[in-house]
Amino acid sequence: MPLAMSKAGDELMVARVGGNEEAKKHLEDLGFVAGAHITIISQLGDGNIIVNVKESRLAITSQMASKVMVVPQT
Repeated sequence: MPLAMSKAGDELMVARVGGNEEAKKHLEDLGFVAGAHITIISQLGDGNIIVNVKESRLAITSQMASKVMVVPQT
């Protein structure tokens, strides 16, 4: 499922990153790589998401979040 569809408190693992090469590179530089564990901190009213990835909090737009495919952590 796309990261944009998750809700606050979800603990997820990145399955893959889509989009064009520039978008992929940008997301990978932020730490969104296959196998990375992330936690949704909050989802803002405008669709933007604050996530915890690699011990850092990041805010990403819903458009960028839709390019990150995630699965629940086990």
